[in-house]
Amino acid sequence: MTQWNVRDIPPQHGRTIIVTGGNSGLGRATAAGLAAAGAHVVLAVRDTDRGRAAASSIRGSVDVRELDLADLSSVRRFADAWDGPLDVLVNNAGVMLQPQSTTADGFELHFGTNHLGHFALTNLLLPHVTDRVVTVSSAAHRMGSIDLADLNWRNRPYKGWAVYGQSKLANLLFTLELERRLEADGSSVRSFAAHPGFAATNLAGRTGNRVADRLMGGVTKVVAQTDRMGALPTLFAAVEDLPGASFVGPDGFAEQRGYPTLVGRTAAASDVDMAKRLWDASEQLTGVQYPAPHA
Repeated sequence: MTQWNVRDIPPQHGRTIIVTGGNSGLGRATAAGLAAAGAHVVLAVRDTDRGRAAASSIRGSVDVRELDLADLSSVRRFADAWDGPLDVLVNNAGVMLQPQSTTADGFELHFGTNHLGHFALTNLLLPHVTDRVVTVSSAAHRMGSIDLADLNWRNRPYKGWAVYGQSKLANLLFTLELERRLEADGSSVRSFAAHPGFAATNLAGRTGNRVADRLMGGVTKVVAQTDRMGALPTLFAAVEDLPGASFVGPDGFAEQRGYPTLVGRTAAASDVDMAKRLWDASEQLTGVQYPAPHA
């Protein structure tokens, strides 16, 4: 399929979809596309005031609920309060190139938010999920590596792209192992991943280094595609019939821009053994285990 766009989203009436970080950028564009197609979309956001402002600008059925992925107690409260079916969970929220810091639970901020927060949320909500889980990764997973002995960067020099790359590689390994477990259990639920290419969002430009932030902002303005284009791979993964563990990204040069298509991943992101080991480590760190899925 060429040049797939929001107009190609099948009718989503009667479906409920959670989009984490749905108040801005890629998350808001994803939520808007799904709501316009008839889905009831829940914006799971840290700042509910910003969430409500975003919801008021989206045409369709939209709700706002508080969720801070950098705080596992918030993740548990969100999941505990959920009742009823959930067709699609879109793990979209994330942080990028932040100064070195930790989550409320003491995890390195990128790994704790981008991976562990979504890991816990997915497993806690999985008994409600009836269709699929879509996790937003990045082409930056190619810069990442997994050091199981130092996932929270306590013994390694802190390098922004390496830290972010690890979290995005973890997203792909999570997608792979989740799909393996679902298939082994005979579940109809599927696990997919997507990446936006180089999209103009508010994730970057907060490193604490003014020169680097200005440079990143300038490059983004010139090179990046819009957040609406960047959201297309996520929307494609959320509504189209795809093989389990599919990875969707832009079809243009170096997967930086363009329309959604199935894309490849590094050997590290395809490492089944590492995916299992990272899953075990994530269960230990979060105290959240894989449940019996919805059949």
